[in-house]
Amino acid sequence: MIASLNQSDRGIYIMTHIPSFPGRVALILSAIAFITSLCHAAEGTGEIPSPKDAPRVVSADPGKPPSDALVLFGGTNLSEWRTEKNEEAKWEIANGVVTVNGTGNIVTRKEFGDCQLHVEFATPAEVKGDGQNRGNSGIKFMGVYEIQVLDSYNNPTYWNGSAGSVYRQVAPLVNASRKPGEWQVYDIVFHAPAFDGKGVLNKPAFVTIIHNGVVVQDHTQILGPTSPPGAPKYVAHPAKQPLLLQDHHARVQYRNIWIREL
Repeated sequence: MIASLNQSDRGIYIMTHIPSFPGRVALILSAIAFITSLCHAAEGTGEIPSPKDAPRVVSADPGKPPSDALVLFGGTNLSEWRTEKNEEAKWEIANGVVTVNGTGNIVTRKEFGDCQLHVEFATPAEVKGDGQNRGNSGIKFMGVYEIQVLDSYNNPTYWNGSAGSVYRQVAPLVNASRKPGEWQVYDIVFHAPAFDGKGVLNKPAFVTIIHNGVVVQDHTQILGPTSPPGAPKYVAHPAKQPLLLQDHHARVQYRNIWIREL
C-alpha cells in the first residue's frame, strides 16, 4: 500500500501507523531503497561509463569515405589491385573512372573477411545484347561469393541473376536499377562464413545490400559459392581472402570504391 502513496502521504502513514521507533526506521530505509530503485530504473544503472567502452570515433563526411576506410579505387590508379596471375591490373583509367576492358578479372592485394563495401558502377550507355549479355560484371567476396552487376533496366533475365542478386541463389527484393549509362551505388555489408579446425561449416555467410538507397538483400544467407551454378556447397577456406571484380567482357565502369573491415 505504501508504495502507492505520494511522498507527503507516505510520511504521514509512517508516523501514524508504525508506533515503534525501530519499525519507523526500517520502513523509512525501505522507502529510500524503493525510491532509489525507481531512479535507477529511469536513469539507467547510474554508473559512470568507462572511456574504454566508448564507441570508436569515425569521421563520416558526406560524399567521402569514412576515416577508417581503405580506398580501393579513388580515381587515379589500381595500386590496391592485381590480376589473378599476380600481375599489374590493366583496366583502363580515365577521368576518375576505371573501365573493364577484357584483360581479365582483378583482385585486391589485401584480404578481407567481414566488411562494409561501397562501390559505384555504370553499365554501358549504348545498349548491346539482352539478358546476361548486357552490362554484365560482378563483385565476388572472398573470390567466390558473387553479387551480380548487370544492366537490369527493362532487361528480363533469370531473376536470381539480375542486379543486386546473390548470383544464381537469391533474387533482389526489388529492382532498383537506373538507366544504362547512369551511375549506381552498392553499399554492402558482408559477413564471412566460419569453419572449425576440421573444415566443417560453423556459420554461413550473410549479406545485406543497399542498391541506390534501396534495400535489396536484407541479411540474406549465402548458400555457398555462387559459381559454378547448381547446388552450392561450402568448401573451407581462410578467414580472409581477396575481393574480386569480374571482367565479363562488357565495358562496365567503376569509381569510388572503398572498404571497411568489421
